[in-house]
Amino acid sequence: MSGDENDPSPSSSSRKRAGSALRMGPRKKANSSNPLVLHGRHFGRTVFALCNYSSLLTGGILRLEELQDSPIDDYPADVRREHRVFLELIDSYPGLLERLTAGEEEDVIHVGELMGKGASGARGDDTKTLKSAILEWLVPRGQPLIPPLSRNVKSDRGFNHEVTGALLCPAGLDWSNPETKQSLKSGETAVRGDQWPMFLYFGYIYDPEAPWHGLMRSELLVCGFKHVFTSPSSVEKEPKATRSGNAYLHGMKSVTKGSLAYIATQVRFALSSSSVFSRTDTVTDSENFYHSILDLLEDPEEIEEVSDLMTWWTRRIFPNSSSSERSISKNSALSKIREKRAALRARADANAD
Repeated sequence: MSGDENDPSPSSSSRKRAGSALRMGPRKKANSSNPLVLHGRHFGRTVFALCNYSSLLTGGILRLEELQDSPIDDYPADVRREHRVFLELIDSYPGLLERLTAGEEEDVIHVGELMGKGASGARGDDTKTLKSAILEWLVPRGQPLIPPLSRNVKSDRGFNHEVTGALLCPAGLDWSNPETKQSLKSGETAVRGDQWPMFLYFGYIYDPEAPWHGLMRSELLVCGFKHVFTSPSSVEKEPKATRSGNAYLHGMKSVTKGSLAYIATQVRFALSSSSVFSRTDTVTDSENFYHSILDLLEDPEEIEEVSDLMTWWTRRIFPNSSSSERSISKNSALSKIREKRAALRARADANAD
């Protein structure tokens, strides 16, 4: 956590924090056998990935006491988001809040470290596997990638390659323009994380007059999502509930906003020429990119578009889930039963009147 260490007031320190818990901490190797580590792996992938879990838990516990005297609306936006993530974390793990409040500060930090190891480990695993897997999705199946790209070395990716450069080109810029292409390749045109790339759009087509059209619906994102959540083999066929799928292991039946932002960040990094995912990498600016995607998905003014987007994704990834809002087939036995029940209900209502 940040803030004035000499100020004993928890209320003051929490209000001064600049969302530090929702920033990446140092990377550590994960021990996947611990249930808290396993939970951290899934939570990082589906809710919030790039944060300091020990600070998140410590700050959240302190804030629960402060909120007895002042409402959460009195806090800055970054602290409100941090608290929402904290509440999701404790709600997602039965008994966690009781364990944290009953223990000492060292216990809270230890729990956070275990969950942080899980999130970091999952992120590292996904970064490693997507680095080679993504090469299979850049061109139609059976067609060669020209020039070919190495599965292990990324230096030729990013704006150094025609295909990855076109996918990473910020929406609104013209990759086919030689000057634009050279400026991006040389670094003269710096790309910030909130300048979203073309690969986020369906068909890799961006309409500045309709910026929501096709956003976050590209097949490249779908392939990345299936690879991480429903098993690598499901990319080439309809997803099935297999023991190797992370979604199956954690009972995941719908796509979350956090999982979309996570996959978009992972795919973007896989396309880039950067070799190590780092919070201090100003070239990829991955943390800013991740936050900017979440900002949009959590914006209440965009709720209609976001709701449609989440429904679209859940139908694509979990077609057999109840949350995908399946329509009933016409002339099926189920549809006839529903029609008959509706008719009986209408008749009963009419008799009652």
